[in-house]
Amino acid sequence: MSFQLDGVGLTHANGFPALADIGLQADQGERIALIGPSGAGKTSLLSVLGTALAPTAGKARILGTPLPAGASAALRHRIGTVHQAPPLPGRQRVVTAVLAGKLGQWPAWKSLASLLYPLDVVGARAALDRVDLADKLFARCDQLSGGQLQRVGIARVLYQQPDLILADEPVSALDPTLALNTIRLLVDEAQTRGATLVASLHAVDLALGNFTRIVGVKSGRIAFDLPADQVSSPLLHELYASEGSELPTQAHEPRFLTVAAANDAATRAACC
Repeated sequence: MSFQLDGVGLTHANGFPALADIGLQADQGERIALIGPSGAGKTSLLSVLGTALAPTAGKARILGTPLPAGASAALRHRIGTVHQAPPLPGRQRVVTAVLAGKLGQWPAWKSLASLLYPLDVVGARAALDRVDLADKLFARCDQLSGGQLQRVGIARVLYQQPDLILADEPVSALDPTLALNTIRLLVDEAQTRGATLVASLHAVDLALGNFTRIVGVKSGRIAFDLPADQVSSPLLHELYASEGSELPTQAHEPRFLTVAAANDAATRAACC
């Protein structure tokens, strides 16, 4: 079992209930897409899975470790997170940002030494090459675009090789073609290594076309948890009712598809 959440709730310090009665579990190696309108609680759910936030209700077990008591550094090093806006210092070199993926796995002396002088340039370059950024190896992070920074964050997780990959809107700053290729890269990485992948995606077509399991989140609760081919137009329409009759998509023009069209596109992508 990769993770198990039973009746998990999360109330922030200001009293805002971000999550309520979340029941969700995944076997090791599953690939799950979280979809839902803005503010639904997807990022909060990923934060609980990544041990960044402790649940205020219910029980959680991540990679065999109960939370919050077991949220140790050793557990966090087994979890890799791709942020929508990666927290990378502007003056940091890209090579150092990528190598930071393994700082917690290395001895203290090696981690400190790598911050001063990159110790695995070959490994960092290989990870960056997978996201088409090998030529930015020694560039500073503040010299990169938002989309390039997102890909550096992905390269860091690829270099880290965690057991659980959490991706929060990982391709929001990328063009449609690059976004699709990047999602496929993450899916392939998880499948090849047997890692669990949970990705929050704004674009419904990317979720339906690349993930076998879809979890709809709305108002801090699980609206549905189904195989991709069982996610119907009525379910999607209800999930995104607050945002109108069109679904947010990334790989098609116009920018938004109707519910039925998105479902048809996903069916074709899964079959071809």
